[in-house]
Amino acid sequence: MTTGVGPVRLRVASTWQAADQVRCFRLTDPDGGDLPAWAPGAHVDLLLPTGMTRQYSLCGDPADRRTWRVAVLLEEDSRGGSRYLHERAREGTELAASLPRNNFPLVSADRYVFIAGGIGITPLLPMIAAASAAGAQWRLHYGARSLDRMAFTGELDRYGDRYARYPQDSHGLMPLAEILGPAADGAAVYCCGPEPLLAAVEGQRKGRLAGTLHVERFHPVALTTAAPDSDFDVVIESSGQVVRVRAGQSILTALGRAGVDVPSSCEEGTCATCETPVLEGEVEHRDSVLTEEERAGSRTMMLCVSRARSPRLVLDL
Repeated sequence: MTTGVGPVRLRVASTWQAADQVRCFRLTDPDGGDLPAWAPGAHVDLLLPTGMTRQYSLCGDPADRRTWRVAVLLEEDSRGGSRYLHERAREGTELAASLPRNNFPLVSADRYVFIAGGIGITPLLPMIAAASAAGAQWRLHYGARSLDRMAFTGELDRYGDRYARYPQDSHGLMPLAEILGPAADGAAVYCCGPEPLLAAVEGQRKGRLAGTLHVERFHPVALTTAAPDSDFDVVIESSGQVVRVRAGQSILTALGRAGVDVPSSCEEGTCATCETPVLEGEVEHRDSVLTEEERAGSRTMMLCVSRARSPRLVLDL
């Protein structure tokens, strides 16, 4: 996984309504220079003038180094981030961003199944373009509450019958059992969207070939099996410093109070900014980024939410 914290200076070059409740932004360097490179699946943190930080998938063309494109859903329970961008960000507005990070990289495959729910179409757009350019077989299944909530349909129409739309108000829920049936075996499956969709897709793929399902979450998964918090020690490998982490306190907070600065952003286990290598100890993973295989290996952890199952952890800091 690649990480970066920036900041990158940006200016809104243009903005337009991409669908009902979805606004698109074309972002450029204020001085006209190139922006940092990225690959399909990458996202950035936008650092808003209000002091808020929000994550958005890059959904333009990675080959275009002059422009980044993001699409922002106006959240019904917005705490101010998406509302600021919808109501106050206009052409010429200056923003800052992190460097691109990619927790959702496109693997090389002969066949792909892409499943998008609502704004979850955004990280899949450059993936679909890359799969097409590589000559791979692929199919997109795109669902939303209604047709007017579906962004980029005009852009997708050029792919003809390689994608299917499922407006819920007229078509009901996506037929996941059919989409992910035997015909999908051997394909790399990519899914992004609301948690009920992701959970349903994971249920359909349970027990199938490991490593073929790739999901990206906008919000953390609710924990159901986490052990009760207890105190433990974190050892900083580079200095030997030992930091006590108390019950109810995150590793990130404990390190910060001890003067150990670790880059962070979401502080809820979804962005991977604070992902840190683990050299010794047993980890209780509570993030929404790592796969089951990565959790079992425990080579890295998210310091904002995950904890220790052992009396101490040694971190590569």
